[in-house]
Amino acid sequence: MTTLLPKDADNNVIPALRLADGGAHSLATSANAIRNITPFDDTTKIISLYATVPVYIKLGDGTVTATTSDHYFPANTYYDIAISGGAGKGPQDAYLSVLRVSDDGTLYISEKE
Repeated sequence: MTTLLPKDADNNVIPALRLADGGAHSLATSANAIRNITPFDDTTKIISLYATVPVYIKLGDGTVTATTSDHYFPANTYYDIAISGGAGKGPQDAYLSVLRVSDDGTLYISEKE
């Protein structure tokens, strides 16, 4: 895959996207699934996630709701996820829903351009 991003000594791509102004979100996780109130900006291609507790996550539209059948995301891990559908791949996901695994915590989301 061709990329214009810088690479490290092991030829792994180094994420080099800018943090989007106004693109910081935090969601308090609980026994009930919640989603971001403000949709991700149309220019956002990647979101970075960091959770203080293990959670389940699901991307989608303004009705998306995470369940225990969705993707498990571990605590104390920083991870980038593409939300742009790309050419011919459908619309961008504008919302993320989160559900705690067992303990309440916080999921931090940073939009990147």
